[in-house]
Amino acid sequence: MDEATFWACVKGGALPDRGTPEPPSNALPADLVHLLISRVGLADAEVAAMSKEDAVARLQKYWTEGV
Repeated sequence: MDEATFWACVKGGALPDRGTPEPPSNALPADLVHLLISRVGLADAEVAAMSKEDAVARLQKYWTEGV
């Protein structure tokens, strides 16, 4: 951390970049993944390959049709 970043944090509360990776914008929410695996019975790899829209649609199908 350089001095300017340090003082910006101390005086203004601006948090420095600590290298925490940002989750991908297309990442599925953890609770959605859990429901698809534990309730619907999908395999991890199948869920990992889904888009967010496909995952939500698949869960809605399970809730409405039971399959």
